[in-house]
Amino acid sequence: MALSRIQKEEKLSKLADALKKATSVMFAQYKGLNVDSISRLRKQLKERDAEMQIPKKTLLKIALENHKLPLPDDQSMDGPIAAIFSYSDPLTGAQLTHTFSKDYPQIVLTGGIFEEKLLSQKDAVAFAKIPGREVLLATFAGMMQSPLIRFAGCIGSPLQSFARAASELAKQKESTT
Repeated sequence: MALSRIQKEEKLSKLADALKKATSVMFAQYKGLNVDSISRLRKQLKERDAEMQIPKKTLLKIALENHKLPLPDDQSMDGPIAAIFSYSDPLTGAQLTHTFSKDYPQIVLTGGIFEEKLLSQKDAVAFAKIPGREVLLATFAGMMQSPLIRFAGCIGSPLQSFARAASELAKQKESTT
């Protein structure tokens, strides 16, 4: 279906807005994926402050050029392509799409853009496998807490030993009297 000039300008404007707000953009091929599955993925993305758009490739390329972002090669743009925009956490879109692809192998990450650099398919998959912000913060907190707990245990250990020794001494004195 051919789009009118006004429709193309609206879609281009929507892509431009998404590119301005996005911290990362992933591209995914979705050949053979039904509408219900696409809707499910879109819902999951929306819940985590990300969005999936299915633009015409020419409009996507124009939007990328207008924002002075690198253009993906033709191989990563082969077939029907979805653009996944992550807004708060740059990993969200890639992670959700990669996880979704385990149940629906019809969707495949083909590349992306992060910090104005083009990611290959291999890079996009590696990017998707990086633990999320919450996981990294929890790991960091655990790493910071562990030495403190061990230090507290070391400090408390002599006091506990002294308390046990004093308790045993008191019991011995009671039993002898």
